[in-house]
Amino acid sequence: MPLINTSGVNTDRGYGLFASPASPSCTDGTKGIFALGQSCSTAYNTRNKYTYASCTSTACGVGSASIASAYGSAAGNSTRGIFALGRNSGCSSTTTRNKYTYSSCTSTTCGVGVASTASSQGSAAGNSTRGIFALGCAGGVSATRNKYTYASCTSTASGVGSASTTGRLGSAAGNSTRGIFALGSGPPALATRNKYTYSSCTSTACGVASASVASYFQSATGNSTVGIFALGCGGTALTTRNKYTYSSCTSTACGVGRASIGSIAGSAAGNSTRGIFALGQNNCGVSLTTRNKYTYSSCTSTACGVGGASFASCKGSAASWATCVNT
Repeated sequence: MPLINTSGVNTDRGYGLFASPASPSCTDGTKGIFALGQSCSTAYNTRNKYTYASCTSTACGVGSASIASAYGSAAGNSTRGIFALGRNSGCSSTTTRNKYTYSSCTSTTCGVGVASTASSQGSAAGNSTRGIFALGCAGGVSATRNKYTYASCTSTASGVGSASTTGRLGSAAGNSTRGIFALGSGPPALATRNKYTYSSCTSTACGVASASVASYFQSATGNSTVGIFALGCGGTALTTRNKYTYSSCTSTACGVGRASIGSIAGSAAGNSTRGIFALGQNNCGVSLTTRNKYTYSSCTSTACGVGGASFASCKGSAASWATCVNT
């Protein structure tokens, strides 16, 4: 799922933020940052800080986006999350990205490499050194990806493996070596996934397990061994999730905890043990505050005891981090 997510339609798709020692050789993330996107037709700049240990969420003291926006995507490393803002409140796609610093809960557009072209409805994943952003819709549906280098805060579309076909409203998740991108909608809805290898900046759809259902408006996150993809819309809002195993490039919907309700246009982030899915919008087009906690070890999911969003929203994005997942 990006670092672990992305993200979702923005992917989304997740990493555990504010890493804290879990063992002498491994740290794990403690928080995820969710950009809420929009509710009804109103875009917001609100972000929530979700604490994994307590399953609580707050919008207090959390750096807002530089502009109200929706249809964004996000990826990051152990110190920062990079948010591609997507579409502003005037429904125009932007090149704007924000750098969110976890330690200070602050956000800035200063010195942050912008997208190579104005875009929205993309997805993102990455490892400890770079984030890969699928631009989604850039004038038309795009196959373009950007490589964002965290150390220099620079971004380029040069030398970066494109998607195997144009797509938007997809999702992404991955580990330290690869990102798995669900392409979403061409249109039509696609079951296609691409495997993006960070070290070579190459991408392929060959040998990569497809989604169980053609779908779009998705979200995703995962840990070092699996990515969990919420499929979104496959003709109707779905509860279906797929478990994608990186080592074998296989995927299944069997035995994978479903969403608590059918939903689309969500976002997701997580750490090495759990993924937090913001469900987005239900089958009736109503924005939700609901989040689900997905436990990787048991492939189970619950909406009980999980801090909801600070207000109902959809079409957001999320980022977090987990060492031993993305490094």
